[in-house]
Amino acid sequence: MLSLLLPAVLVVQALAVMEVHVPELPVVALHGSDATLNCSFSFTSPFDLSELSVFWQLTDTKRSVHEYWNGRDQLADQAEKFANRTSLFPTQLGMGNASLLLHQVKVTDEGSYTCFVRVQNYSSAALLLQVAAPYSKPVVTLEPDTNLRPGDEVALTCVAYGGYPEADVLWQDGAGRNLTQNISNSLVANEKGLFSMTSVLTVVLEPNSTYSCRVTNQLLAVEGLASVTISGQNIAFPPVALWVTIGLAVCLLGLLIALAAVCRRKIKESCEEARREAEEAKELEEEESKTAMTPLKS
Repeated sequence: MLSLLLPAVLVVQALAVMEVHVPELPVVALHGSDATLNCSFSFTSPFDLSELSVFWQLTDTKRSVHEYWNGRDQLADQAEKFANRTSLFPTQLGMGNASLLLHQVKVTDEGSYTCFVRVQNYSSAALLLQVAAPYSKPVVTLEPDTNLRPGDEVALTCVAYGGYPEADVLWQDGAGRNLTQNISNSLVANEKGLFSMTSVLTVVLEPNSTYSCRVTNQLLAVEGLASVTISGQNIAFPPVALWVTIGLAVCLLGLLIALAAVCRRKIKESCEEARREAEEAKELEEEESKTAMTPLKS
C-alpha cells in the first residue's frame, strides 16, 4: 500500500515547487527616477496571501530592503536609507508578482538585490541594479588663450559634469587621429555621488588646428561632443619678430625706391647722351654738305 501512495506524494510535492525569476541582465536606473526590480514566482498550488512571505535584501550585507508577511508590509528591520522609498505591488502578489518599486534612485543604491519568496517552501534569486546619469554637454577651453606662438605647448581642457558612472573620453584632431595617449583625466564626486569629469590634452600649437573631445556614458549609450579650432587669429607673433619684420619691410621698400630712382636717372642720362650724339652727327653732316657745294677758284 505504501508503495502505491509514495508516487502520489511525490507528484503533490513536485506541483508545490517554488520558482523565483528575476532579470538576468542588470537593471539600469536613472539617478533620481523610480526603478522596478522585477521578481516573479510560480507556485502551482492555490495559496492565501497570509501564507506568502516576500523578503528583499541587499545580497552582500543581508540588510533588509523590504519585507512582507502575515498579509502586510513589515518594515521594522528595514535599512534606514530605504525608509519611505520602497513598495511592493499588493494587488499583484496573488498573481506571482513580488517586484520591488524603489523610489528616487541614488548612486548608493547600486548593487545586488536578492528576492526571497516563501509559500510553504521558499526560493530566491538575485539581480544587479546599476545607476546611471547623463553628463552635461562637454566644454573645451584653451590655456593660455592669448599671446600664442607657433610651437608653444598648450593645454586643452574638456569638462563635463553631473554624470555617472565614469565616462569614456576620446580626443581627436581634425583628421580624426586618436590623441588619447596624451591626456590626463580626473573625477570629482559631489554629495550625490555624481561625477565632474576633467580631461586635459597637451599639444604643440599649430595654426588652423581643430581638436575635439567626445564624452561617452557607456551604460546609457549617450555621448557628448565639443571641439575647438585654433585659427591664425589666435596666434600672435613675438614682439621682437614683429619689429624685425617691419624693419625688413621698410628697408626693402627703401631699396626699391632707391633702385627706381637710380634707374630713372640712368635712363634720363642715356636719353640725353643719345640726343647729343644725334645733334652732333646732324651738325657734322650739314658742314660736310656745305663744303661739297662751294666752287673751287682758278
